[in-house]
Amino acid sequence: MNSDAEFSVASVYAELLSRAPENKMEPRMDPLYRAMELLGEPNKAYPVIHITGTNGKTSTARMIESLLQAYGLRTGRYTSPHLVSVTERIVLDGEPVSDETFVRIWDEIRPLLVMVDEELTAAGENKLTYFECVTILALAIFADEPVDVAVIEVGLGGITDATNVVDSQVQVVTPIALDHTDLLGDTTYDIALEKAGIIKPNGYLVSAAQPVDAAQVLLDAARENDARFAFEPVDFSVTERTLAVGGQAITVRGLAAHYEQVLLPLFGEHQAQNAAVAIAAVEAFFGGEKPLEHELVEEAFEKVKSPGRLEIIRTAPTIIMDAGHNPAGLAASAKAIKESFGFERLVLVVGILAEKDAAEMLAVLHTEYDELTEDICLTQSTSPRAIPAGELGEMALDAGFAEEDLYLTERLDDALEWAVSRAEDPESVGGGLGSGILVTGSITVIGEARMLLEQREGTA
Repeated sequence: MNSDAEFSVASVYAELLSRAPENKMEPRMDPLYRAMELLGEPNKAYPVIHITGTNGKTSTARMIESLLQAYGLRTGRYTSPHLVSVTERIVLDGEPVSDETFVRIWDEIRPLLVMVDEELTAAGENKLTYFECVTILALAIFADEPVDVAVIEVGLGGITDATNVVDSQVQVVTPIALDHTDLLGDTTYDIALEKAGIIKPNGYLVSAAQPVDAAQVLLDAARENDARFAFEPVDFSVTERTLAVGGQAITVRGLAAHYEQVLLPLFGEHQAQNAAVAIAAVEAFFGGEKPLEHELVEEAFEKVKSPGRLEIIRTAPTIIMDAGHNPAGLAASAKAIKESFGFERLVLVVGILAEKDAAEMLAVLHTEYDELTEDICLTQSTSPRAIPAGELGEMALDAGFAEEDLYLTERLDDALEWAVSRAEDPESVGGGLGSGILVTGSITVIGEARMLLEQREGTA
């Protein structure tokens, strides 16, 4: 890193990483409220649209943000995790917060966070975690700017997630599925109980289509809080969807109007569903009864991007990055790939983190790509939470993959080189035509693969 600003961001990030990691979240709220009190309650300085769910949170957040920007509102967006830089998590008007602002606000709030740390330590509790600190930093930055509205994505669960310190006007729940079962519960009912914790008194719940037990939990929570509610597909839905160049054209029945043939430059039925949720959420933010301007919806969705979500990084051969990190997410992505791309063969590059249901994820990959895949590389990111490639190999055999189809390497650069060679090999992938590469399994793998490919392009 060459500039002082970059070095300072790196230093702040190193300090954040010295705290309890992102997968060790503390089920507590008092330290967050204490930090907000010391900082002058930045969590109450702007209206908030709060998003939880299992899959689709970040894509939905990006769509909501773009719709709000189309109306001329200054937006803040907080999502996690990041792909390359920690500053990607805190976004102002669609762009990652500047290094200068990131460092300046951290320097301002750090003494108060140290005070909270000392109080926690004196009480026999753990200091503020990585995620708690980044959340506090984001809320402080949004207040300092200031923003007109913040779009805040839950880190994990809802009821005791650090982001639940906000007092949101609209609460969004994307599709609920099994993930983080060791922390949230092993049924969609239990997981919904956690996620329903973001529903606020007199709020407005907007929910994607859910399993029956999860939907009932959310409905009961909305009624208990005297919150208005809208559920897909009863109150809003995607009514039509056709493939289009670079994505799809969708028609959405919103809360207040129909939005006909809107181009969405993202792939898959799940992204169309996310778009419907985003439209309903913004309608709810504006009261739920006034139609959005059709031209502004078109303008907003035309600009939507979702890095690392079925993102084409390179062509010849086509390399797709997808941050699917649980069985439901991988199944949705597989459906979209088969629908939107004409691959005859697909080479898989897979890395998974330890807290995930790796066995079931590999089983889904085997089932969904069995007819397309002859080659699968099992690898790992540099994250200490990454499952070693050797262990993934054993799980892949148990999932049904043939041993001769597997290639194991701990090095992601080696994995990408191998995948490209296999995709370009006429004998291994049907003549080299109609072949592609899918890199998936964890966001850490996606982020590191993107950097490696960008570095390679830069030196080509």
